Amino acid sequence: MTPLAIGILFTILLFVLIGLRVPVAVSMLVAAIGGILVIQGWRAAAFQLGAVPFASTAYALSVVPLFVLMGAFAARTGLARELYDAANAMTGHRRGGLAMGTVAGCAGFSTICGSSLATAATMGGVSLKEMTRYGYDNRLSSGAVAAGGTIGILIPPSVILVIYAILTEQSVGALFAAGLLPGILLTALFMVTIWVWARLRPGAAPRSDRLPWRQRLQALAGIWAVLLLVLLVIGGIYTGFFTPTESAGIGAFGTFLIGLARRRFTAKILIECLLEAAVTTAMIFLIIFGSSLFSTFLTVTGITQALSALTSQSGLAPITILLLMLLVLMVLGCFMDSLGIVLLTVPVFFPVLMTLDFGLGAVETGIWFGILLVMTVEMGLITPPVGMNVFIVRGVAPDIPIGRIYAGVLPFLIAFLAAIALILLLPEIALWLPGRLG
Repeated sequence: MTPLAIGILFTILLFVLIGLRVPVAVSMLVAAIGGILVIQGWRAAAFQLGAVPFASTAYALSVVPLFVLMGAFAARTGLARELYDAANAMTGHRRGGLAMGTVAGCAGFSTICGSSLATAATMGGVSLKEMTRYGYDNRLSSGAVAAGGTIGILIPPSVILVIYAILTEQSVGALFAAGLLPGILLTALFMVTIWVWARLRPGAAPRSDRLPWRQRLQALAGIWAVLLLVLLVIGGIYTGFFTPTESAGIGAFGTFLIGLARRRFTAKILIECLLEAAVTTAMIFLIIFGSSLFSTFLTVTGITQALSALTSQSGLAPITILLLMLLVLMVLGCFMDSLGIVLLTVPVFFPVLMTLDFGLGAVETGIWFGILLVMTVEMGLITPPVGMNVFIVRGVAPDIPIGRIYAGVLPFLIAFLAAIALILLLPEIALWLPGRLG
C-alpha cells in the first residue's frame, strides 16, 4: 500500500473517531501516530511524538493563556453589565432596541474577551431577563444572544486568530487589524436583521423606556474601564508599542486590577479564574499538538502535495476552490467546535490556497483567508444540529425550549452568509486596515 493510500485511510479513521465523539485532539494524535507508524516504523513515530509538540510550542503561544485569563477576569468584573447598560441606554427605546443593544454589548465585550462561548454566556446572563421583562419574543432574544456571541472570536483580541497566525506564520497584529472591520460589518448586519424582524413582527420586540440624555451619557461614561483596556491591549498592538504577548499580559493584569478595585474578586473567584484559564489553555495546546502531528503526517503521506497538484490540474477557478473549502468548513461547523475545525483544516487547506492566484499578494491572501475561515467557523456556532452557542444560551435560560432558540438564530444565519459574501467579493474590507497600519 502506498503512503498516499495509507494517508487517505488514516484520514478517514480520523473522521470516524470524531464521529464517535472521541476528542478532536486525541483523534488527530491517534490518526497521525498510527499512520506514521505504518509508513515509517515505530522509531519515527516515537521521534515525531516527542519532537513535534516541542517544536510547535512557540513563544507566540504564550499569548493564549494570557488572553484566556483576561476573558475569565472580564466575565467576573461587571464589565459586561456596563456595556449592555450603555448600549441599552442608546437603543432600548426603539423597537427591537434591547436586542440591538445586546448585539452591540456582545461586540464591545469581544474587545476584552476572545471567546464566543464566554461572550454568549456572559451577555446572556445580563440581557435575557431584561428582554423577557419587556415582553420580547424568546426566539428573538435568544437568537440575538447566540448570534451576538459569535462576534467574540472575530473582533480582536481573538484566540483563534492568534492560533491561525502561528499555524500559517502570519502577523498577529495584521490579523487583529483585519478582523475589526468585518466584525463591525457583522454586528451591523445583525442589527439590521433585528430591525427587519421588529418591523415584520412588532409584537416580538416592544419598546423599552426612553432615558433622558443625562442618563444616557452617564451610562456611556460607565464603560471607561472597557475603553481603557481596549486602548492598552488593541491600541498597543496596532501602534507597535507592545507585542501581542505583552499586550495580553497588560490586559489580563489590568482586568485583574479593575476587579480588585471593584471588590469583585475573592480568593475563591481568583482560583476559579486561574483554573479556568489553565484547563482551557491545556485543551488548546493539546489540540495544537495533535494538529501539528497531523500536519507532519499529511506531509509524510504526500496528501498535501497531491491536493495541490489536483487543484492546479482541475481547471477550476481559484474562487471556486475557495468556495468549496468554505463549504467544507460550513459542514464541519455543524458538528465540531471552532478550534478543532481550524486546527484540522488549516494544515490541509492553507498550502493549497497559497498556490492559487486571487490577484493578491501572498501575505494579503493569507490574512484574507484567515478572516473568511474564522467567519465561516463562527457561523457553525449557531448552525444546527449542534451550534455550541445555542446550548450556551439554553444553559443560561433553561426555560426557553431548544427549538425556539434554533428558530431564533435562523435569520442571523442569513446575515452571516451576507457578511461572508461581502468579504469574498470585497477583500478590501478585511485588508484595508492592515494595509494602513503597515
